[in-house]
Amino acid sequence: MRDLLPYIKLYRKHWFGLSLGMLLAFATVAASIGLLTLSGWFISASAVAGLTIARETFNYMLPGGGVRGLAMSRTAGRWGERVVSHNATFKLLTDLRIFFFKKLTPLIPGRISTVRDADLLNRLVADVDAMDHVYLRLISPITVGTLGILALTAFLCWFDMTIGLTLGGILLVMLIVWPIIFYKLGKSNGQEVTLNKAELRIQTLDWIQGYSELTIFGAEKRYREAIINTQTKLLKNQYVNANITGMASALLMLINGLTLVLILWMSADGLGNNQPDPLIALAAFATMASFELLMPIAGAFQYLGQTLTSARRLNEIILAKPDVEFNNEAVNNDNFDIEFSNITFNYPDNHQAEAAPVLNKVNLTIKQGEKCAIVGQTGSGKSTLLQLLTRYFDPQHGEVAIGQTSLRQWDEASLRQSVTVVSQRVDILNGSLRDNLLMANDQATDELLMATLTKVSLDALLEEQGLDTWLGDGGRQLSGGERRRIGIARALLHDAPILLLDEPTEGLDKKTEQSIMEVLKRHYENKTVIFITHRLVELENMDKICLIEQGEIVESGTHTELMHNEQRYFQLNQTLLG
Repeated sequence: MRDLLPYIKLYRKHWFGLSLGMLLAFATVAASIGLLTLSGWFISASAVAGLTIARETFNYMLPGGGVRGLAMSRTAGRWGERVVSHNATFKLLTDLRIFFFKKLTPLIPGRISTVRDADLLNRLVADVDAMDHVYLRLISPITVGTLGILALTAFLCWFDMTIGLTLGGILLVMLIVWPIIFYKLGKSNGQEVTLNKAELRIQTLDWIQGYSELTIFGAEKRYREAIINTQTKLLKNQYVNANITGMASALLMLINGLTLVLILWMSADGLGNNQPDPLIALAAFATMASFELLMPIAGAFQYLGQTLTSARRLNEIILAKPDVEFNNEAVNNDNFDIEFSNITFNYPDNHQAEAAPVLNKVNLTIKQGEKCAIVGQTGSGKSTLLQLLTRYFDPQHGEVAIGQTSLRQWDEASLRQSVTVVSQRVDILNGSLRDNLLMANDQATDELLMATLTKVSLDALLEEQGLDTWLGDGGRQLSGGERRRIGIARALLHDAPILLLDEPTEGLDKKTEQSIMEVLKRHYENKTVIFITHRLVELENMDKICLIEQGEIVESGTHTELMHNEQRYFQLNQTLLG
């Protein structure tokens, strides 16, 4: 139950709505039990009065009014309880999603890098939805059941102490034992329901997203069968739940019947040492109605295993500590020198103890306004330097600083405002062309957006619907080159003092590449630039070139100096030219 504590704490914010919902639920159950109890007594008393002289003095109006009043109270209470409790629960789930998202965001891309997108979506939607069981199926039924049993016991004790305590004792034992039994019965199956739901979502999303490739390679049938198998498992879980629910109802009816027989036997000689009278019917109907207090509890604890599994899945995110934590105090800095000091780094998910680090004792200084190219083969650690500079990760050893201030002392907003990145992967939002550009500069006018698109040779996108052109999920309407140029357009719009270019022209034809490089050269004229590439082009204009191999900088200098030295950089040039 400790897994539920983070969510129960959120209830304090909505205590009034949740408490009012429980109060209305109690009033509704009280009206329901009172309606059946009063009706049973009224019918019996009316029948007895009709057979005796008491028919002339029996007050039919007051009990009749009570029956009508309780009927209306039950209807109004049920409606009010549903409105109030569900409204409070929906607000609670809204806060929980925001709370979960706030905890999730700092974990990106570190601890979340190994979690599937579909699994994250399932946690954000299905697992959060399961938390409404904590209030609607656990806290509220148990609270209402306890109060109802105490109230009914006190009511019956007013007529007959023995009968009141007997029925109250039976109900109290049921309230304690019933949840334990059905929690044990539903625990394993509930866990499987949660996990199979998540697996079904993941497999379905994989199948939808990769349908074209799966069809081309003949693997579509295998993936579809995996979905069907998981769906079959989930249907079996639901079948087990239905059986447990049916068994709970049957057992409750059986125990209700046995308890009714016991109460009738005990009250056969009359209640409170009186002669047998219509109060026997009152006790009997009160017994029949009392089990309404227990009806929601079996189902609640039957699904507790499912709720706890969802809570554990959410806690994996909520209780996780971010790999990178930013300072909360804003940094005022007009110096944009970049310094990597004795950097050693390996990715957190690399579990091989003897694996060579991605970066090993790297030292690099880039003065403000300098243009530095970092070259090397794929996998040599070039892009990792940019990830450390943007604080996607922190190095295990060493320090990264901007303007002689360690990145660990920068707040996130100041760092993001100071750095622009053109990465190898450009993410396109499922929105319009305008939306995808305004994320870089929300103050930009349409004229500026169109001018920027023209600079990066995306004039064609401005035809027909212009900036309102819908780009689709992940930019499916765009080619790879167009997505790359949108990333460059964002960099131009963001206009930060530090510009990080990670293979900015990869995938572009020669003519477009030359055009884009000319635009970038004009843009970064007065900026600090780090240019990552494995292609030895446009390096003559760089103030510094660093050759990195296997995580270590093996050469550094200008293009002319490195060519004159005739070492590794020179050999790479000769290899490419040859």
